Amino acid sequence: MSKTRVYKLAQKLGISSKELIEQMETLGINVNNHMSTLEDDEAKLVFELLGSADEKDNSINREEEENCMPKIMISEKISVQDLSKLINKTSAEVITKLIQIGVMATINQEIDFDVAELIALEFGYEVEKEVSNDDNEDSLLEVEVDDPNDLQPRPPIVTVMGHVDHGKTSLLDAIRQTNVTAKEAGGITQHIGASEVHINGKKIVFLDTPGHEAFTSMRARGAQVTDISIIVVAADDGIMPQTIEAINHSKAANVPIIVAINKIDKPNINVDRVKQELADQGLLVEDWGGDVISVPVSALKGQNIDTLLEMVLLVAEMEELKANPNRKAVGTVIEAQLDKGRGPVATVLVQNGTLKVGDSIVAGIGHGKVRAMINHLGKRIKEATPSTPVEILGLSDVPQSGDQFVVVENDKLARSIADKRKEKLREEQMKATQKVSLDELFKQMEKGELKELNIVVKGDVQGSVQAVKQSLEKLTNDEVAVKVIHAGVGAITESDIMLASASNAIIIGFNVRPVTSAQSLAEKEKVDVRTYRIIYKAIEDIQAAMKGMLDPEYIEEELGKAEIRAVFKISGAGTIAGCYVTQGKIVRNAKVRLVRDGIVIHDGNLSSLKRFKDDAKEVAYGYECGMSIENFNDLKEGDIIEAYTMKEIERK
Repeated sequence: MSKTRVYKLAQKLGISSKELIEQMETLGINVNNHMSTLEDDEAKLVFELLGSADEKDNSINREEEENCMPKIMISEKISVQDLSKLINKTSAEVITKLIQIGVMATINQEIDFDVAELIALEFGYEVEKEVSNDDNEDSLLEVEVDDPNDLQPRPPIVTVMGHVDHGKTSLLDAIRQTNVTAKEAGGITQHIGASEVHINGKKIVFLDTPGHEAFTSMRARGAQVTDISIIVVAADDGIMPQTIEAINHSKAANVPIIVAINKIDKPNINVDRVKQELADQGLLVEDWGGDVISVPVSALKGQNIDTLLEMVLLVAEMEELKANPNRKAVGTVIEAQLDKGRGPVATVLVQNGTLKVGDSIVAGIGHGKVRAMINHLGKRIKEATPSTPVEILGLSDVPQSGDQFVVVENDKLARSIADKRKEKLREEQMKATQKVSLDELFKQMEKGELKELNIVVKGDVQGSVQAVKQSLEKLTNDEVAVKVIHAGVGAITESDIMLASASNAIIIGFNVRPVTSAQSLAEKEKVDVRTYRIIYKAIEDIQAAMKGMLDPEYIEEELGKAEIRAVFKISGAGTIAGCYVTQGKIVRNAKVRLVRDGIVIHDGNLSSLKRFKDDAKEVAYGYECGMSIENFNDLKEGDIIEAYTMKEIERK
């Protein structure tokens, strides 16, 4: 059913939008403003009730007059300056009209089509919506569907992840060493970003940028590169925090997992304990009736390395990894850099089709012809088939890791698409990235944009983390499912921020704080980080946000941070901390929080602030000072004191 804007109906009736809204209210029809829409039958009813006979007759004439008005074409969005040029008016005149209808905009600010149409009509111009040809350009880049008969098996692409010191690098070295001694055809050479391994005449590609940070940052840009994830667990150490993170990242990307239980050559190991811990994380190994393959290996002794590789090939066979080599190439940029001698250099992974020297390609904001290709052996090649990592030269700009590259018809089309992407990137940088936040949660639910609320939970102890996780998951309702994608112990790190960014999640911290680098990354990635000291407060906030009933709140405004360099115990005065201000400033009447190893130990008030022997109102960055905290003496060297104030704001 078609709809009519209030301001358009007012024009037909020959009255102002304000008058029409007032008259409609007397008829019991409530609308918010002149931009509100009425159903077609509702608009006809209002026209019949409020319009005089002359107006009804003249409305036809007015429509004819409108058809005689000069026409202009406007896209979905247009800047105030561009609109003023189109209608031959000054920017000041257009801004004045915008203010009259309640829209505040500057000369360079963009307004949407509806507002622009209203302003143009006010100045006697008819408006038509311009159909953007961006979609036509993008359709040329859409990956065409291959005929199943053209598909051929391709080598699997594997990422190795796990906890620090559990043997990820040793395992990769052992895999390469085993295959070198076996003298398989092709040899093994470390390549920038990826390496190739040959076993039983088949090829496996290992991404040499493992670790969940790289894994997630690529997925954050929409690149699904990895086919199989190998999680390395030390038999003598078991599941550790980074192992859990690696498992959660693999699950979030929906990638098959193979568990390599490493260090089986050590004495007094307990493989069953590792399998039990894996089961606790939702990974039930095949020995225990599950579907996750686990292989006990020793990277040091080279035990069962061939078995692990055979399992990778088995999973690849089960996944039926196929590609069509007889088509234009499509793939992903693994790494890219600007080389002084060679210009932009990109390491790409061909995922479908065959990439040839001389092909015109688009990679992110870069375009150009492939001038040269260098394979994993450092040799120049003329073509690269699916699952082949190669270094390419000839791009105009350096693309980002995770960008897709596509071969197109010619240079002209490649340049056109790359230019449009640059323009879009500039526009996106000018606007704030719309991430899900508690404040906007209800609005997104209402619009139907949000069906699943992803949450990352971090806490000080495992018990609290599990309690928060279970309580949050119980909040699931008919409109939105609450899903905890990762729960862990310790401070909020950059890895948590990247996972939240990739999965559009909110981070809930219980008795923990983000590290400084994570805080700045959260601001850059526009990730909503909420920290709480009371569990039910976190539950209440999310519950209220889901109902669109968040109360006005107090938010904390961080003033500064100081590191305790020395501790002095003075009789009668308690414990005094000798501090160095590392960020911002410390103010005498501020509230303070004592953080030790990322965990909040105490939250209270500052009782004194001194510079040498004198009282100080505030101490700025780079200066030393003495501090004491009200009713708290458990101070240690290396602790961080965060000063903040509470500021009342109204939620949007």
